[in-house]
Amino acid sequence: MQKKTIGDMLSESRRNNGLSFAELEDRTGVSRGVLQKIESGETKRPEFKTVKSIVALFPYSYEEIIEGYLEDETRIETLFEILQEVIQCEYSSLVERVSLKILQSPNEKIEKALERLYSFADSIAIAETNDEICLVLFKVIANYARQCGEPKYIAKALLKKYLIERNDLKRLEETFRMGEEVLYYTDFLTIEEKIIYYFRMGLHAHNTQKYSMCIELCQKGLALETSITELKARAYLAMINSYFFLDNFDAVEQHLDVFEEFEYDFVVESTKINRATTKARKKDYEVAIPMLRKYMDELHKENKIHVVNELLEIYLELGNMDAIEEVLMNEKAILPATPQTPYKHRSIGAYYQLKGKFQTKLGRLDEGMESYVNSLKAYGVISAFEEMHKCLNEMLTYFDENSLQMDLQYVQKLKGVYNTTMGNFGK
Repeated sequence: MQKKTIGDMLSESRRNNGLSFAELEDRTGVSRGVLQKIESGETKRPEFKTVKSIVALFPYSYEEIIEGYLEDETRIETLFEILQEVIQCEYSSLVERVSLKILQSPNEKIEKALERLYSFADSIAIAETNDEICLVLFKVIANYARQCGEPKYIAKALLKKYLIERNDLKRLEETFRMGEEVLYYTDFLTIEEKIIYYFRMGLHAHNTQKYSMCIELCQKGLALETSITELKARAYLAMINSYFFLDNFDAVEQHLDVFEEFEYDFVVESTKINRATTKARKKDYEVAIPMLRKYMDELHKENKIHVVNELLEIYLELGNMDAIEEVLMNEKAILPATPQTPYKHRSIGAYYQLKGKFQTKLGRLDEGMESYVNSLKAYGVISAFEEMHKCLNEMLTYFDENSLQMDLQYVQKLKGVYNTTMGNFGK
């Protein structure tokens, strides 16, 4: 069914309300001559400001009015004016429709239209709007560029889309796969865009425990970046952490010598953490334990969790329960107040899991189960399902090895964690 044009809407509304063109002119401030030409179809593309003056008379939704206006409109400048309007009103479906209309305009070459829409989407004004609108714009650009065989704008739009989507901590695995698509188009990115892409993907790979890939991506970025930037320093740290989790401690210590030359606030504490935890993983406990205990006091609250976890693992291995109890007594000073990174949430989950293991070893079942539940909640924030599975398995193994039945209260708590985690994951 063909959509109604603005002329159709005007005619229907005027007749239904029993208004003459003279009365309509008085109500809208638009001259009767202009109104007559719009209604008759003589003026197929009225000025957008004229349409905005008369739409209050229309018994139609905002979307229907814009759709009707778009039926005959092909002027690029007017379409951008409409696009700005629907963005301010946050109508994402209309944003997609108007954006596509801009790209399909016969008055502009395809590459030029893509360039203009991309520049518009990437402007400061648009960047300050909500993420949903930005994603719609970049999705339209990427899809249309793909249809028309314009790889430059496939690359640029996919990169922008990825940089927004990667911030959703619940979808880290899914958005990483989306980011991988950009790998096929990196030749069409500028040097600056390549650097941002490799570093951000490197950090993302670290957060999803793809440590070898993290190192590879960060190295590609480091080969291109000649300036000293915070992003470069953070990529360097992600690479060091990846070597650490791959048990390549010689590489950790080698790269720490370079990393500590960066002059950013987080560098000093990160260097201390890595040097101490590396000693611990090498089982050089005579050196590691004093370092870890010293840094547990010195580090900012947001960073203590990393050395605390290492201490707890050592003390559990050595069976030093008194030392563990002493550490746990300072929990309020240990746990980060505002964890913002997947690494922090994963570390909090590990802390509660170690605490639960300690408590159940001492037969403090209720306390231990509460800690395990808190561990699952922390892992759930970032949908760390592998860690959640290991934690749950540790809980169930305890009941099995001690021939105990799990109380209903524990089952209900686990069900609550599951429902919350899966509910958030589906959003």
